[in-house]
Amino acid sequence: MFKVFEAYLRQKVTISDEELELIRAVSVERKLRKWQSILHEGEVWRITCFIASGCFRLYRFGEDGTDHTLRFGVENWWISDQESYNHEKPSEYNIEALAASTVLIWTKDKWEELMKTIPALKLFNEQLLARGYETSQRRIFSLISYSAEEKYLDFQKTYPSVFNKVPLHMVASYLGISRETLSRIRKDFTKHH
Repeated sequence: MFKVFEAYLRQKVTISDEELELIRAVSVERKLRKWQSILHEGEVWRITCFIASGCFRLYRFGEDGTDHTLRFGVENWWISDQESYNHEKPSEYNIEALAASTVLIWTKDKWEELMKTIPALKLFNEQLLARGYETSQRRIFSLISYSAEEKYLDFQKTYPSVFNKVPLHMVASYLGISRETLSRIRKDFTKHH
């Protein structure tokens, strides 16, 4: 599975074989079953996690026990609880595999060491964090300003690789709409397109 990461990284950054070997040497491959969690609420997230195959979601529970999906992750994406990672505080979130999945993991210490040793990786990591921030900003805007239909179309357009892989109630949770509303929108949309 490191080959998947190698192909991904070589598309994004210029890196030598020696540097790649340093990254590989401290990576750990982990396989997860469908519904298996890689993070439970209350644990501290101390890893950098690349999704080599499969699908994940980051979610938390509201006061009423409803679960709210904040993010999905599929092949060639990263998944994390950045707040827990940055501040080494217990997470308020859960991360679970929505399908049999394989991830590559680096401990926080090893990842930070790699970034000191490989300037190109450090720059890439900074760009990744910046893109994550921009994505969060766009998501907040859509949640507070888009109609249910617009949210649905935006999600479909932005995350085509996610849409068919996750259960509908999780898509509804992510969009902040009821499952019934999502079903109605999908039905209307299918009828007219």
